[in-house]
Amino acid sequence: MTRFLIVPQWQGSPSTRAMLLIDGAAAIADDLPRRDTTTLDVPLEAGDSLGTGIRRLSALLRTRELVAEQLAATAEHTVVVGGDCSVSAFALSAIDTSDLAVLWCDAHPDLNDAPTSPSGAFAGMALRAVMGEGEPQLALSPGIPAERVILLGARSIDDTERDALDRVTLLSPGSLGDPSAVSAAVRATGARRVWVHIDVDVLDPAEFEGVSEAAPFGVTAADLAAALRRLREEVPFAGATIAGFAPRSPADAVLDLGAILRLIGAVA
Repeated sequence: MTRFLIVPQWQGSPSTRAMLLIDGAAAIADDLPRRDTTTLDVPLEAGDSLGTGIRRLSALLRTRELVAEQLAATAEHTVVVGGDCSVSAFALSAIDTSDLAVLWCDAHPDLNDAPTSPSGAFAGMALRAVMGEGEPQLALSPGIPAERVILLGARSIDDTERDALDRVTLLSPGSLGDPSAVSAAVRATGARRVWVHIDVDVLDPAEFEGVSEAAPFGVTAADLAAALRRLREEVPFAGATIAGFAPRSPADAVLDLGAILRLIGAVA
């Protein structure tokens, strides 16, 4: 059985529309089976940087504690629904990652750290933290080695991310023309399980609008879902994340939910 953990966190986002992530998480939750869904009561306040280069760090640390408590209480397959991309780092910090690969599907690499980040927003550093680097209070310990990280669909890349980008496996949006490309990349890591992170901005804005910062030439929901179903046939899933849904209105949310539910169906 799959459990759904709703984490409507906004504090890791760099967007001026960050609080719309709360509405996006709620819209997804409304279409999930209620008996299998838990919504965390995360902090609403902005929080404090605590003398670091991470904006709103105190709120992020509290949300990480709440995610860890929930994941420790269940042995079931969990799909975490954000909120911003930070929630993937929080979930991964709470489970055994010794045999794990990470498939990070995102228009942005999220490979900055505090000194290089143009915004100070942790969502843009989340994958770097998963690799055990950056702010010690948020980085995984031990981190997941770069050779077990696959980044799919990244196309909006900061110059400050390129050094870290060179260390991970990259799959372009066009790679999904071969449905087996993702599973082959994950199997090549030698990992026994995989966590799938999906920031919905990996999707092409021609078919999906509810994101804070759209990037053209993304993947289609159909192609991504097909690749993930193929991956599930070959590598067990440790869990998954759906993040980054920021609809401008309830009507806009309805238009995008079909694509999101297709992706949830592929990972749940």
